[in-house]
Amino acid sequence: MGGGIRPSTNRLSDRAIKAFLAQARAGTAPKKKLFDGGGLYLTLTPAGTAVWRLKYRIGGKERLVAAGVHPEVGLADARAKRDTIRAQLRDGVDPIVARVNREASATTFAEVAAQWLETRKGDWSGIHFEKTQQAFNRDVLPKLGNLRVSDITPAVIAPVIEAIVKRGSLETASKVLQNVGAVFRFAEGKGFSRGGSNPAPAVRELLPRKRSHSQRPALLKFDALADLLRRAEGAPISPAVRICHRLIAYTAARIGNAITADWRELDLDSETPTWTIPRSRMKAKDRPFDHKVILAPTIAAELRIWRSITGGKGLVFPSPTGRAHVTHEALEKVLRVTLGMEGKHSVHGWRASFSTLARDNGFPRDVVELTLDHIADNAVARAYDRGERLAERIKLMYWWDAQLSAAQDAGTAIPLSAVDGARRRESLAKW
Repeated sequence: MGGGIRPSTNRLSDRAIKAFLAQARAGTAPKKKLFDGGGLYLTLTPAGTAVWRLKYRIGGKERLVAAGVHPEVGLADARAKRDTIRAQLRDGVDPIVARVNREASATTFAEVAAQWLETRKGDWSGIHFEKTQQAFNRDVLPKLGNLRVSDITPAVIAPVIEAIVKRGSLETASKVLQNVGAVFRFAEGKGFSRGGSNPAPAVRELLPRKRSHSQRPALLKFDALADLLRRAEGAPISPAVRICHRLIAYTAARIGNAITADWRELDLDSETPTWTIPRSRMKAKDRPFDHKVILAPTIAAELRIWRSITGGKGLVFPSPTGRAHVTHEALEKVLRVTLGMEGKHSVHGWRASFSTLARDNGFPRDVVELTLDHIADNAVARAYDRGERLAERIKLMYWWDAQLSAAQDAGTAIPLSAVDGARRRESLAKW
C-alpha cells in the first residue's frame, strides 16, 4: 500500500516560485528544492531548467517521478499530477509502472519490430536479414503493423500464419511465427509489454506437423530430374527465374545465394569457370575461405549467353517486377504451382538430389559435403576441414553436369536456346 505523502500540502504560490527561480539562477537561493508538500517540489537542473518532481514511497521504498517542466507545467497542473499519483498509491499502483504500461499500450507492433530487426542486423548475414525483413513486410506488418502490442492476441496473429500455410510455405510460416514471438520477447525486455503476455507461442498449435528431413520433397532419379528440367524450359516462366533455377539445379547452390548473385562473383572466361561466393554471404561463417562453386560446361555456357543479354553488371538475376532480384517465393512457386511438383520436388530439393545421387555413385561424402558447404558434424572432422579439394570437386561437378545434360537430351527434349551443345558433348567425353 502506498504511503509517504505528508499531510501539509499546497504551500507554494506563483510569487514564491518566481522568487526562488530568480535566486537559484543567480546562485543565491538558500535551498536547492522548493517544496509544495505531498512530495511535490520544484528544482533547477544543472542546465538551468526548472522541473517538477515528486517523491513517494511504495513497498517500503522511496521513488522519484518527473511531473513536468516549468513553466509549461504550472503550479496547478503539477498539483493535479500529484493528486493523480496519490490516488494511484491509495490503490496500490506504482505510478512508474503505470506510466510504462501506458507507453507500451501506445507502441505499435511495427515500431517494436523495426527496433528488434535493427538489433539483429549485426548478428545475421545480409541475406538472412533481408529475407526476414521481406517476410515481415509481406506477411506480418500489413495486418499487425498498426496495432498496439498490448492489443495483439493469439487470435489476431493466427490469420497471419494461416495465410502463409495456405499458400504452401510451411517453413516460412514457422520462421515468421518464431520471429513474431521474438519481437514480443523484445517488447517485454524493453518494457513495452507486461511479462507473460507473449501471444505467439499459442499459435504454434495451428502449424501442420513438419515433415522429417528425410521426407523433404526431392526427386532421386536422373530421368525424373531431366523431365523436370525439360518441362521448366517449356513453361511460362520469366527468363531470370528460369536461368536462376537452372543455376541451382546444376550447382546445388542454396536459393538465397543464387537469387542474390552478383556478376562480380562469376568468372566465366577462365579454363574452369567458377562462382565465388563471399564467406559473409554463406550460412557457415567460420571457414577460412570463400565458397567456390564450380560452373561446369552446360551452366557456364548458359550464363555466358545470359551475360550477353543482361549486360553482365550488377545482380545476375534482376527481378522483372522491379524488386532488386528474383525472390525465393518466385522460384518455389514455379515448382509448386507452374510445374505441379508440390510434395514431389522443391528448389531446395536439388541439394538433396545432388547429395544422394553423388554419394550413390561413389563420390566421397566429405567432397560432396564440401561442395554443398556443409560443416562437418563432429569436432575432429571440422579441425581438418580446411581445404577446398577443388580437383575432386571439379570432377564431381563435371560428372553432375554430364548426367543432367545427357538425361535431359535423351528424352523428347524441348530445345534449349541457351545451351552450347559442343561444350556439353566435350563434358560427356571426359567421363
